[in-house]
Amino acid sequence: MGTRFLWFTLLLFSIEITAQSSDSLSVSSENELPSLEINAYFRQQPLLGLTSSGATITTETINAQQTTTLLPALNTLAGVRMEERSPGSYRLAVRGSLIRSPFGVRNVKIYIDELPLTDAGGNTYLNLIDPVGIASMHLLKGPDGSLYGAHSNGVLRIQPKGFYEVTNQQNILLSGGSFGLFQEQLSVQHNINDRYSFSVDQSYTRSDGYRAHSAMEKFSFQTAHRWRYNDRSTVKAFILLTDLDYQTPGGLTEAQMIENQKMSRPQAGNNPSAIDQKAAIYNKTIFGGLVHETHFSPQWSHTLSLFGSHTNFENPFITNYEFRTENNLGIRTYLSYTNENQSNLGWEMQLGFEGQTGSYSIKNYDNNEGTVGDPQAFDDLNNTQNSLFYRAKALLYRALTIEGTMGVHQFRVGFQQQYPQLTIDEGTIKYDNILMPRLAASYLLNDQLALRASISKGYSPPTIAELRSSDNEINTKLQAETGINYETGLRFESRNRRTFADLSLYHYAMKNGIVRQLRENGAEYYVNSGEMTQKGVEVSFNTYLLPHSAYRLITSIHLQSAVSYNHYRFGNYRVSQDDFSYNKVTAVPDWVWTSTLSVNLSKLRLNIWYNYTSEMPLNDANTAHAAAYHLVKLKTLYQLANQKCNWTFFVGVDNVLNEKYSLGNDINAFGNRFYNPAPSRNFYIGLQLKRL
Repeated sequence: MGTRFLWFTLLLFSIEITAQSSDSLSVSSENELPSLEINAYFRQQPLLGLTSSGATITTETINAQQTTTLLPALNTLAGVRMEERSPGSYRLAVRGSLIRSPFGVRNVKIYIDELPLTDAGGNTYLNLIDPVGIASMHLLKGPDGSLYGAHSNGVLRIQPKGFYEVTNQQNILLSGGSFGLFQEQLSVQHNINDRYSFSVDQSYTRSDGYRAHSAMEKFSFQTAHRWRYNDRSTVKAFILLTDLDYQTPGGLTEAQMIENQKMSRPQAGNNPSAIDQKAAIYNKTIFGGLVHETHFSPQWSHTLSLFGSHTNFENPFITNYEFRTENNLGIRTYLSYTNENQSNLGWEMQLGFEGQTGSYSIKNYDNNEGTVGDPQAFDDLNNTQNSLFYRAKALLYRALTIEGTMGVHQFRVGFQQQYPQLTIDEGTIKYDNILMPRLAASYLLNDQLALRASISKGYSPPTIAELRSSDNEINTKLQAETGINYETGLRFESRNRRTFADLSLYHYAMKNGIVRQLRENGAEYYVNSGEMTQKGVEVSFNTYLLPHSAYRLITSIHLQSAVSYNHYRFGNYRVSQDDFSYNKVTAVPDWVWTSTLSVNLSKLRLNIWYNYTSEMPLNDANTAHAAAYHLVKLKTLYQLANQKCNWTFFVGVDNVLNEKYSLGNDINAFGNRFYNPAPSRNFYIGLQLKRL
């Protein structure tokens, strides 16, 4: 089935290009759309000529489904899989397995404009972000030569409201739904004058959750300001404050899931239940930064970013009660030269540096039914990440783009064991002077078709949470992931820009892949798996089947679709006496297909979201699997507008087919507790008021 589906997808890709090319001349100019663009490699640029695999998510895509989460929007992209184990608990994979990420985000670098949200320890609390404050998101897939620090899977750049084009408006949204869901969002954007603009975005969300012991409560406040204080210089400021609490129901065995999908993890042997231990996450974080941009001349510019964060993290868990205090500071700066005035040669280069330092105080105690007991382990860790990068790009005859990047990365972790000091007292773990090159090219075969190819080195050192995981031990033997990524692709954009299609083929050969393992009591630790071979095919369509017209009952129809085929396999891989060599890589489905159809009438809009995910292995031995599922979401919006305000009423249905599935499995779970059942069919309804 898999091979036939792949060939069908490639055939559909070619048919779509042919059809749109042949009829594009008959489309009137009033239906021509602006070119798709992406904010990547230091500036906004057309997606057609980009040398890497990338994608853009707009506010419209984010609002097409439920506005409490980014999951439906991110899952519209080929090669991307976001999971939700329970409300508030998210994981994200870009061209990779979630094998390293029991919670949080690792090996994907995330920025808010020029400010890294990913901390110095390599972890990203993506669940701190609320969709209300996002203007757009831009994704680059695969290694990029360390322009954005150490990673091997990709970079997600979030553009907040308030930094770029700002329209004077005030928005308030109220919604409620199944399982005690309530959401409130408030957004104010304002242009004071042609030099100063700002946005203030606030949200509150709560839910009782589908399963027992899965309640969530979240308060988020965000503000972004942009001040052009002279004709050449601009200062941007950003602050994010989030208070997030959510209960963690824990994984179930297959038999327990069949018996009662809503139950939380029960007692097993000497391990108490999730309810008894009051298992939960409490995260209070403040993140902020300043970005200064100066244009010395039309060719030369300089960007300087200063950023930092403070997190108080509390986690009563089955095996312990953990407190973490995390502090991070960083700087990112680069000098840029651009010369595009020459007819036959355009030249661009950047030279820059990104550095981060973090300190982490971690204390673990016995968990006596949700209260702090005797101490288990106290550790202080500090680390630095430094990355020096250079990029050069040449555009020849406005057709051939050649791009080269070289990064040098250094990652060091110092640790001191304060308690109980049974083995190692203190030390330093070093991953020094790692070179990460990238060479890429894109060629415009004509104004509509572009061919691209690249070769790059990926590098991802262990995060603080992997070096010092929940088994309370410092893992000094864990090595960094490295690998070489080979990629080629083809992009098509119709003359009227109503259709955009993208095909990518890649082969990433990884060494020392980091894999999560669990001990008998449920505490996690990490090992290197040896080799992983990641081969994939990604196909994306973005098509306006019916161009916009105000004179029809159906004003427009928009289809967005993405297909990913993942052929991921372990190489030589042994853990103790177990040999997992050449098995499928854990938690990676062979096939993922998502589609979004938007049908617009004059005042009514219907959004249909579909996701097919094939069967996937849940342990390294490939003896346990999550079944394939088909997930459908619907959202209908009705709009009333006048000159001063717009009213939008909406109603939505999640899991229309009432599928029984697990969206966020526990990988390599001890006792076969793999499954976190997702909600059954559920509903929500809401109202949004926008004042202009």
